[in-house]
Amino acid sequence: MKLAKMKKEDLELLSHKDITYYILEEEGKMNTADLFKKVVTLLELPAKTFEEKIGDYYTLLTTDKRFILLEDGCWDLRSRHTSDKIVKVTDEEDEDDDEEEIKEDTILPDEIEEDNYDSGDTDEDDDYDDASEDLKDLVVVEEDELEEN
Repeated sequence: MKLAKMKKEDLELLSHKDITYYILEEEGKMNTADLFKKVVTLLELPAKTFEEKIGDYYTLLTTDKRFILLEDGCWDLRSRHTSDKIVKVTDEEDEDDDEEEIKEDTILPDEIEEDNYDSGDTDEDDDYDDASEDLKDLVVVEEDELEEN
């Protein structure tokens, strides 16, 4: 779908995200400012719209799964980029070595030491009791009583 050939009325029916999708599809990767300038131009919006809404537009792009921000700061369609998953091919000898390393590093449940906790009274318990004792003389005063004074 060529955006340049579309009527303004048809463009206005599209969301900014959809217009951006078609721009990236037609022209390739672009930075945020250039993309939004193109949207503003296509929709014939006032120039101040660019300055006022560029932050919202950036947020819109970051939340839409169809777009991806590249390392060079440009946006492109996610469908054009593959994931960075690397498949490591190993032979059987390497796999056996890896299994032995895992077995050596693994801690078995009977090897875990249990912490011994002292259930007796400590000084910390005494501090807590003293704090509550200090608060026993406090009185709750209503707002009405404060205004009268």
